[in-house]
Amino acid sequence: MQSADSRAGSSPDSKRHLWFLGLIAPASALLPSQLVYQTGLAIFWWIGPFIVLVAIPVLDWLVGEDGSNPRDEDYERLSADRYYRWCTYLFLPIQMIGLLIACWMWAGSELSVLDKFGLATTLGLVSGIGINAAHELGHRVEHVERWLAKLALAQSAYGHFFVEHNRGHHVRVATPEDPASARLGESLYAFLPRSVSGGFRSAISIERQRLARRGVRWWSPQNHILQAWSMTIVLFGGLVLAFGVAILPWLLLQAVIGAALLETVNYVEHYGLLRERKPDGRWARCSPRDSWNSDRLVTNIFLFHLQRHSDHHANPGRRYQTLRTSEVAPQLPAGYASMIVFAAFPPLWRRTMDHRVLAHYRGDITRANLQPAKREQLLAQYGSAA
Repeated sequence: MQSADSRAGSSPDSKRHLWFLGLIAPASALLPSQLVYQTGLAIFWWIGPFIVLVAIPVLDWLVGEDGSNPRDEDYERLSADRYYRWCTYLFLPIQMIGLLIACWMWAGSELSVLDKFGLATTLGLVSGIGINAAHELGHRVEHVERWLAKLALAQSAYGHFFVEHNRGHHVRVATPEDPASARLGESLYAFLPRSVSGGFRSAISIERQRLARRGVRWWSPQNHILQAWSMTIVLFGGLVLAFGVAILPWLLLQAVIGAALLETVNYVEHYGLLRERKPDGRWARCSPRDSWNSDRLVTNIFLFHLQRHSDHHANPGRRYQTLRTSEVAPQLPAGYASMIVFAAFPPLWRRTMDHRVLAHYRGDITRANLQPAKREQLLAQYGSAA
């Protein structure tokens, strides 16, 4: 039986018309040239960092939290509504147009090195947010959406994420075996090389095993990693042919910045959290308690509900518009946009987060995912709180 809202044709999602604002993120790559030429202010080449690191945190604070959840009876209707899919599909052409414009500017002689660096930083942040669009698309079973996920990863040259995130991170999340789960006491700068290298090795191993089970060799068109990497080669190769080899350093720089943004978000999402073990020693199923959540509305719109990360890991098949906030999920004090700024300053990060991890485990530090090199130090520091 249909609900009254469904019969009336009204939307069960109060944020329905806000999701298109998520396209401001890729569009920020289109803005620098126009703003600079209209105002003469070179600072607009750096508009990406301003939007992500300043404007969004301020808006998060002003607008506040959302907290609304879709009703059970509206779940199927929301999942099937193709409007939400187009909000992610349109991210890709806007992202690619911005990259083309940037390459044209990098190839010219009008910009200073500093201006080009600012433009590369803006593009890199767009590239990193593009990985989030790929994340949403890559979880889908539809063939087209999975290919679009690989295409969205081409700009960041991080195609192995398609394999590692879905079949590595989601299996091992919030355990010491997961390279993308940060440990209590681990700084962002210690985490980044561990996560990047560990995720790369894991993706290769997972895909090699999948192909072996099918009796297929590594150098096969069926290899998901090679498919994604090939898109990067074609994209970068085509751009270099069109605009010259001078753009290559800037292409690589924006890719590194994009990957670094992704991994910094990984750091925020699971810091210090550890799944429980079953009596037989195996890890318990991932629950909403094993990811950090934030209901800051503005960042959630820009990141397609990525901050409802607890529900995403507990129910990875849910589309972003159906994700729910959970009372048992540990809550961040701010949105992801603010937290990545905190993460850049390890003392500030630890003052903000360590006591929240401890509170989540009711003072029992042994239940947290501890940095092995600092285990004894952490036990001595926090053990008395148990």
